Amino acid sequence: MFRIIFTITLFLISSISVNSQSWIDEAQITTTHVSGNVYMLQGAGGNIGVSVGDDGLLMIDDQFAQLADKIKTALSDIHKGKLQFILNTHAHRDHVSGNAVFGSEGVLIAHENVRKRIIDRYENDPTADMAVGETGWPVITFESSLSIYFNGEKIKVIHYPKSHTDGDAVIYFEKSNVIHMGDLLFSGLFPFIDLESGGNVDEYIKNVKAILDKVPDGCMIIPGHGPLSTKKDLQIFYNMMVTTVKIIRDEMASGKTLEEIQNAGLGEEWKSWSWSFIPTATWIETVYTGSTK
Repeated sequence: MFRIIFTITLFLISSISVNSQSWIDEAQITTTHVSGNVYMLQGAGGNIGVSVGDDGLLMIDDQFAQLADKIKTALSDIHKGKLQFILNTHAHRDHVSGNAVFGSEGVLIAHENVRKRIIDRYENDPTADMAVGETGWPVITFESSLSIYFNGEKIKVIHYPKSHTDGDAVIYFEKSNVIHMGDLLFSGLFPFIDLESGGNVDEYIKNVKAILDKVPDGCMIIPGHGPLSTKKDLQIFYNMMVTTVKIIRDEMASGKTLEEIQNAGLGEEWKSWSWSFIPTATWIETVYTGSTK
């Protein structure tokens, strides 16, 4: 059951077909100026980050190909420059399916495992919904980190292994003082840790703490999902994970089954973190399964 749940995309879990014309018509892309050169675009998938300036545009993640025209309009409203680079934070479809369109306009960059997973998905079933063909494959990959000097600032891209997946990257805009965390931050929400794609509960929490320790004061954080955030929001997210994982593991140590722990829940304090894709029972299952593995 766990495999079935976690191989569906965030979008499909909402019971909305990505082929539905009504969904395409109704989806809206909203734009928020974050700080300095950086903007955040929100729509139907993972949050998009954008750097704008004299060098053109750099985009982080690109949601779904079906929304490309709306994303292009939003980009044009921010800045008329050419799209030069697209960074993928990881390989999930709600973050990279737009590669099929934007890969012909700018240079795609990602961790090497992201390229492998995108290609594997296409080669296993090239006709599958949201499968990304060769145009959408990253052409520049890295193992641990890289730097891009663009629009007057250094943009540092850092890989955090065995986190949400095996290919996660976090992007820091030094001058603008903005971090795009990809799916290492679900702001105000229980996180999706994809155990089937190299994710790991303990490493995820460890890496969030490592990022938290390095976040400069006043830094704005673009989460993979959820509202624009701050260091305080990231601290709250980290505290939630540490506390709820301990609750679950204490129950496991007492001999309780997964079903018993799910039936008991995590208490009133954590109910607001439950959401459509990762309700409390699924977060408990993630921790339980990850711990037994």
